[in-house]
Formats: sequence, C-alpha cells, structure tokens
Amino acid sequence: MDCAVHVDIVKNIRKLMPDNERILNDLADFFKLFCDPTRIKILFALGASELCVSDIAALLEMNHSAISHQLRLLNRSRLIKSRKSGKLVYYSLNDRHIKQVLAQGFEHINE
Repeated sequence: MDCAVHVDIVKNIRKLMPDNERILNDLADFFKLFCDPTRIKILFALGASELCVSDIAALLEMNHSAISHQLRLLNRSRLIKSRKSGKLVYYSLNDRHIKQVLAQGFEHINE
C-alpha cells in the first residue's frame, strides 16, 4: 500500500535542501575524505598538535611517502594547512570545524 504524499512537508523540506549541485558535490567530496582510516588518524593527531611529516610517519608507523600523499589530499581539500619553518613543513587542522566533525563522528560511533 502506497502512502499519500504529504505535499506541504515535502515542499518545506525542499526549501531547506541545497539546490546548488556544486555545493552538494563539494559536501560529498568533503565527507569522502573521512572514509580512510589513515586520514582519520592524521586528522586526530593534527587536532592534538601541529606536526611535521616525520612526526606523523613515526606516530602512525608508516613511511614518509604514504603520509605525504595523504597530507596532499587533505591540504588540497582545505582540511589541513601547512606552515614552512626552514626546510620543515608543519601541518595543522585548517579550522575548528574539522575537529568538531571528528568529535561528533567519534561521539556517534561510541553511543
């Protein structure tokens, strides 16, 4: 048995939804970056402290190349930012929103 469409509810919700495809695609791409456990670990680490590639590689017990690859993806997507000091590049979360997204996801999983 089909239920009747609640036209008013559908109309009101449609007004709330983003209608710009670019924004929807950007949002989907943003969440795709959270689908990799290595990237999640990197984001958690950067939420605790600014780190260089060597620090992250040692923390995650991975090679520099693999970490650099993940950092490039995160940097391109503006989830993290970098700062150069001499020959070293230090990474940190781009803003407090990234830490909040991680914290809320972690809280949801642990409920």
